Amino acid sequence: MQLYGGTERPLLSCTQVRYEEGATSALLEEPALTAPRLDLVRPTIRCMHGYVPGEQPQDKRYIKLNSNENPYPPSPRVIAALQHAINEDLRLYPDPVADRLRDKAAEVYGLSREQILVGNGSDDLLTILMRTFIGRGDRVAYPVPTYSLYDTLVAMQEGEAIRIPFPADFSLPPQLAATEAKLVFLCHPNAPSGTLPPLSSVDILAQRVRGILVIDEAYIDFADETALPLLHKYPHVILLRSFSKSFSLAGMRTGLAFGHPALIQELLKVKDSYNVNRLSIIAAIAALEDYAWMRRNADKIRATRSRLTQALRELGYVVYDSQANFVLARRAGVSQEPIYRGLKERGILVRYFSSPDLFDCVRITVGTDEQIDQLLASLKQLLASSG
Repeated sequence: MQLYGGTERPLLSCTQVRYEEGATSALLEEPALTAPRLDLVRPTIRCMHGYVPGEQPQDKRYIKLNSNENPYPPSPRVIAALQHAINEDLRLYPDPVADRLRDKAAEVYGLSREQILVGNGSDDLLTILMRTFIGRGDRVAYPVPTYSLYDTLVAMQEGEAIRIPFPADFSLPPQLAATEAKLVFLCHPNAPSGTLPPLSSVDILAQRVRGILVIDEAYIDFADETALPLLHKYPHVILLRSFSKSFSLAGMRTGLAFGHPALIQELLKVKDSYNVNRLSIIAAIAALEDYAWMRRNADKIRATRSRLTQALRELGYVVYDSQANFVLARRAGVSQEPIYRGLKERGILVRYFSSPDLFDCVRITVGTDEQIDQLLASLKQLLASSG
C-alpha cells in the first residue's frame, strides 16, 4: 500500500489499468499477459524478411572477405583524433546536424553546407529518404540484383517495389526511367556485381526520371568516375557516400547525402534528433583531412582487384569488371554454396547468395595481397577436389 494525500490506496500492478475522471477512479483487473502481443505488430512487418548482413562471427579469427570492409587501417589522424576526443565531453550530446563535418565535406567535394546531410551510415540516409518520400502504395524502382536493403525499406513503408532486371552485362535497363516511381535507386557501382555504367548513361537516366533519382555511391572511391557532376545539373538527384569502405571506418557508421538545399531541408525534418554520435563526427572530419591516406589505400585495393580478377578467370570463373572493392565470380549453373562452405572451413569468409539469380556466384571482398593469396590457394584446392 502507498499513501496518497493521507489515504491508503493500492499500488497499480502491471496487469491493472487505472482510469480517472475528476475525483473518481476505477481499477479494472485484466489477466496477466503470458505471450508477446505479436498480433499488434503491423502485418507488413510480420510478413516481410529483414535484411541479412554479412557474417560477423565472434567464435574465431577469419580472413574476412565477405562484408566489403577495408583491409587497411584508417588514417593515423583518425586514431589520434579519437584518442583526444575520449574525455568528459562524452556526457554531452553531439551537434544534431554535424555542421563541422558538413563544412569539411563541403570543402572536399565542392559543395555548400546546405547541400549536405550527415547520417549514421548511408543505410540511415536510405531510411530517411524512404520515410520522407514513400507512403503506402508509392513506387520505388531499382535494377536488380542490387543492394537487398532496398527491398526491406520499401516493404517497411508499404511501398511498391518495381524491380527491373539488369541485362546480362549489367548495363542500365532502359525501362528504369519509365516506371513513374517517386524514388529511383541506382547503386553506383552496383552491389553485388561491382559494375559501373558509363556516366553518359546515368546522365540520360537523370534526364528521364521524373521522381527523385538516388545515386548510391558507397563504393565510388574505388571507381574511375563519379556521378557527382550530375548534382550540379539536376535538382532532383541525390548522391549518397559512405565512410565505411574507402575510409576504413565501417565501425563508426557515418555517411553523407548530397542534394539540392531544399531537398536536404526536408530530409533534416525526418532524421533522428542526434543521429550521429560525437566520435563518429570527429573520426569522419579527421578522415577527410587526410584524404590522401584514403586514396593510397583505394589505389592498393584497385591493384589487388585486378590481380584477383585475372586469377579467378584463369580458374574458370566469369568475373564481371568491378569498379568496387569486391568482385562477383560466377560459374554458370553451378551452385557455389559448397565453395563458400569449404572456404569457411578453411577460415576464409566470402559472401554467398542463395537467390535464383546469384546461386552460382560468390562475392569476394578485395583484401590484402597476402589474404588474396590464401584465398586463391584454398580455392584451387576446393576446385581440384570437386573435379
